[in-house]
Amino acid sequence: MSWSGVFSQLLEIVAALLLAPLLTGWVNQCRAWLQNKSAPSLLLQYQMLRKLFHKESVVAEHASPLFRIAPYIVFGCMALASGIIPTLSIDLPLSPAADAIALVGLFAFARVFISLAAMDIGTAFGSLGARREMLIGFLAEPALLMVLFSASLITQSTSLTSVIETLAHREFVIYPSLAFAGVAFTLVSLAENARVPVDNPSTHLELTMIHEAMILEYSGRHLALIEWAASLKLFAYSCIGLTLFFPWGLAEVGSPGEMILALPVLVLKLAIGGALLALIEAVSAKMRIFRVPEFLATAFMLAVIGMLVHFLLG
Repeated sequence: MSWSGVFSQLLEIVAALLLAPLLTGWVNQCRAWLQNKSAPSLLLQYQMLRKLFHKESVVAEHASPLFRIAPYIVFGCMALASGIIPTLSIDLPLSPAADAIALVGLFAFARVFISLAAMDIGTAFGSLGARREMLIGFLAEPALLMVLFSASLITQSTSLTSVIETLAHREFVIYPSLAFAGVAFTLVSLAENARVPVDNPSTHLELTMIHEAMILEYSGRHLALIEWAASLKLFAYSCIGLTLFFPWGLAEVGSPGEMILALPVLVLKLAIGGALLALIEAVSAKMRIFRVPEFLATAFMLAVIGMLVHFLLG
């Protein structure tokens, strides 16, 4: 293991931890501008995390140890997922673990723990949110796997590093299979990150909330870790989309100079992607929970069509 690889890996994780709240704040700011509202501060997420970390955690009397350790597990899974996705460099010591199946498994592992913790207290809201979260995960994970498999068919490898390295070195070509996969990935990302039209992260209405229903019993540092993990999940999905469909600007060798040059490129791509996400949310309406299976089934079908198009076109 080279020192340049260790440096690039540490820089990837640190960049994810620092940029994830900023990305969430940027999306919220753009969404407010598009809705002609007074936009919150870009640093509001950092201020919220600082305030929560300084508050005492209040835990229910009958909470099991699972309720206490779940935020740490969820945060660790999201930080690891952000670390194995090539965002700044393809020279990563964790690149052998950056497999499509392993990445989806990390997201599923975090989902299971947050859902179990939501049901641990025994409140109606927690159980309601957990059931809805597992329903969405049950439908979104196969669609995400099909999207990643569509990209892996081009390089005959499920390693994200190999896929991105191959696509970045090829001439600019519009692959029809990746076009279908890109639309499917957008639908899955909206569902997995609790965004409109599947969920609304700014509401606490019983008939609509999914993610918020699972974390109502958390406070203090536990709530801070969950909110930070949610921002990391949005960051990870954004980086998956950017590296798969726009795999340019990454450092091929983990040298400090190339990594520093790759950082502003990543920030620019995240800013554009966050603005597009806010635009999608601004022009979309919240759908009924019973329409979500149809929404994710469409994503799965588009991803499968992308795979079939790849086979037909060779």
